[in-house]
This record gives sequence, C-alpha cells and structure tokens, in this order.
Amino acid sequence: MEVVSSSHSCLAFHQTPTSARRSLGTGLGPRHTKLARPRKSSVLCVGRASNPGDSGKLNVSRSFGVSDVDAALQGISKKVGQIEKVAIPGLPEGPDSSQISTGLWEWKPKLTVYYEKSGTKNSKAPAVLFLPGFGVGTFHFEKQLMDLGRDYKVWTMDFLGQGMSLPCEDPAPKAMAGEEDEESYWGFGQDSQPWADELVYSVDLWRDQVQHFIEEVIGEPVYIVGNSLGGFVALYLAASSPHLVKGVTLLNATPFWGFLPNPARSPRLSKIFPWAGTFPLPSVVRKLTETVWQKISDPRSIQKILRQVYADHSTNVDKVFSRIIETTEHPAAAASFASIMFAPMGQISFQEALSRCQKQDIPISLMYGKEDPWVTPYWGIRVKQQVPEAPYYEISPAGHCPHDEVPEVINYLLRGWLKNVESEGSVDLPFLEDSSFEEHGVSRELEFVRTGSKKSVSVRLFGSQISLWNQLSSFLKRHASSIRVVSR
Repeated sequence: MEVVSSSHSCLAFHQTPTSARRSLGTGLGPRHTKLARPRKSSVLCVGRASNPGDSGKLNVSRSFGVSDVDAALQGISKKVGQIEKVAIPGLPEGPDSSQISTGLWEWKPKLTVYYEKSGTKNSKAPAVLFLPGFGVGTFHFEKQLMDLGRDYKVWTMDFLGQGMSLPCEDPAPKAMAGEEDEESYWGFGQDSQPWADELVYSVDLWRDQVQHFIEEVIGEPVYIVGNSLGGFVALYLAASSPHLVKGVTLLNATPFWGFLPNPARSPRLSKIFPWAGTFPLPSVVRKLTETVWQKISDPRSIQKILRQVYADHSTNVDKVFSRIIETTEHPAAAASFASIMFAPMGQISFQEALSRCQKQDIPISLMYGKEDPWVTPYWGIRVKQQVPEAPYYEISPAGHCPHDEVPEVINYLLRGWLKNVESEGSVDLPFLEDSSFEEHGVSRELEFVRTGSKKSVSVRLFGSQISLWNQLSSFLKRHASSIRVVSR
C-alpha cells in the first residue's frame, strides 16, 4: 500500500494562451470553429510508487451488419431502422488485466482518504478519475481499473464519510464512564473533537476533497467519470475548477443533492435550521439515526436495494453486497450517514454547474442505464437538451450502475469518447461513422462474451433533434402497456 501525505506535495499548473483557434467536431452537430480549451501541464513533487506495467493495448474489432455498399452489390435492400451489431471486447482476465494498487492520502488531520489506482507507464496517457455513488466506493470501479488501466492512468477514491474513508477515531466520543461498549456508535457524544469541530459530510467537502486529490496526488488535469452522487460532485468540481478537468462523463448522475439551504448562498434561511450535519449529533437526531440505521443497514434491505438498481438480476453483486455490509459495520457509519442526510446543499445547483461547464467549454458525455428506477431517462434527456453537443448513450438493459452491470459497454464507449476528445474531434465518437446520425441518432446492439457466454446489450445514441415530450410519452406508453399486461 502506498501512503501519500499532502504536506509532502507541491504542484504547479501552467496554461497556454486561449487565443488559438481550432476546428473541432463536437460529435453531435456540424463542425465549427471554436476557441481552443487551455492546455495544461503540471509539475509534481510527491513520493509515491510507480504505476503498474502496461499489459498492451486492446484492439477493438467491429462486426457490422450489411452495409449500403454491400447491399447494392448483392442486390439486398437494407431495412429502414435496422439495428446493426457491433462486437466489442469482454473484460480482460488474469495477466491480461491491469494491476490495481491501493493508497492512503492524509488530506487533513484525522481525515484520511482511501484510493485505488491502475495505469500504464506511459506518462503521456490521459488520467481518468472515477467517483462513486452514495453508499459504495472504489470497489464499484474495479472492472474499469483492470481494463482501462491498460491504456490510461486510472484512479478512484472513497468519499470522506463513506467506504474506507471513514474516520479512524470517534469525532464526538462519549465522556461518561461505562458509556462505551463494543456496539456503541461513534459521534453520539456531547462534544466534538477539535479536528471534527466543523466537519460535515457535504458536497462542498467532497468537491474540495477531489480538488486537492487531483492537485496533490494525481498531479495533472483529469477526465472525471461519476456515477450517481459521484456525477454531481464531478460536475460541481468541473464548474468550480475548470483548469483541473479535461472532461466529464456522467453515469446516471443524480441531478440534486441535499435538502437544507447552503449558508453561503442563503445565510438568513440557513439560520432557521439549528443543525446541519455537524458533530456531535443532537439528542433527537441520535434517536432517529439509531432507528433508521437499523432498518437501512439490515442485509435484507441492502439486498432489496441492489435488486432495484440492477436491471439484470443475473449480474453477480456478491462483492458489492459484502463491501457495503462491511462499511455499515464500522462504528462511525451511522453518525456519518446522519451527517450526510442533514448536510446543506451545494453552493451551486446541478443545472448551474452544467451551464458553467458549457461556458467553460468542458466536454461532457452521458451514459445512462435505461432501467434506472431512481435517475430515470428523463433526467439524462434534460441534460442532453441543456447541452445538445454532449453525446447521450442510453443503455438497455442496465439500471442505476451501468459501469458495474455492463462494464464492457461503458469501457468501450469511454475509450471512444476519450479518443474523440484527445484527438480534438478528428476521431469520431462511437456510432458516428455516418454523419447523418448526428441529427437523428442511431441504435446499435453491442455483443460481447462474458464467462463463456455471448451477451447482447442495446445502446441508443440520441441525436441533436431530441424531444423531451416524445421521450416522456414513450415512457408513459411503455409503462401503461406493462400495467395492462399484468392486469390480465
């Protein structure tokens, strides 16, 4: 394991003038001349182990259906709306996969962040940072690290207050003798420790955490890929520190987080709420937390949630389940959960962050599981309408966590998007080999082999002409149809 202390790091970023112009294809929509995004370079002084060796780049083979040319030669007319099939690689196994290493980074006193990394020795390879959703952690991106690590420098971390980034000491210990026992919760005392006086597990804290991690540990601007809560934080950071972010990919990103007003944004309104996620927990909140925590941390409840968010129930979630259970057994987990639930909203909303990223010319891509019961396709389409140049891939069957449910598809699409951005548009996005698809979109069937069996997943790339009403009508019709079938 590698240990990195922030006190031993120094980093400097440099930007080139922004006056240079280039002809850039956005992927969706006509090519046009636009201002080039600032180039960045970095100088880093930090002691850490070298990246694992590169096991070789993956050759992606495509197997398309009958093309227009072939159809003309053979006298076979191509069907309108025919869905072509594309053969994509499965996940690498054994020595073919990229080695994953772990590390601990002490950001602030008593606040230590657990992270994992994988990557090629090629120093010119882009860096990619994966941010997890609420309740999970680095383990949720293992399939990305062992695959994409063969071509890129890949990182992921646990947010503070979650996973293996929970505190190692009680932030608010009980003072009276006899109060402590093996099953007692941390954070339920009367006074907080000095290091936890202003601690609250909010999106503002996580944004700052990711920002400093990029500066002090990774040492160069990154592409950020965020699922659910991680998508919100990724967009928030990109809007706040655009010089650190080369692009953002949203995987079923939650479009809002937090319920209480932010003190910086609404100082008067925030004073109405006497407690907003700090330590120690008030007595009323302690009792509520104990009751709620016993319910949601029950293994049966966790199993039920996993069945909701994974559309394909044949997906093996044993490791995800065991790691979530392991986290819930930590003595700080209950109080951390309460702090997260009562933390204030971020200083800017999801929509505001999206607008800022658009103005800053930060590339955005969307890859959403269609069968997500929480962040339904409606939310992805709203993002697509606000940022029409962003490619939006809708995957089915896939739920709230497409990167873990269909990692072969996500890794394939991510590779294509990264190549498109890195080449400044000279490499087409996946599925856009025909320019006519840019306006109206296209569907593909992606086929891959998993555990000796062939699987097929439908992926639809939405074009620039997208109607929220049409998508909503289709959604309602589909659900109405399923209700009628059940009623029979």
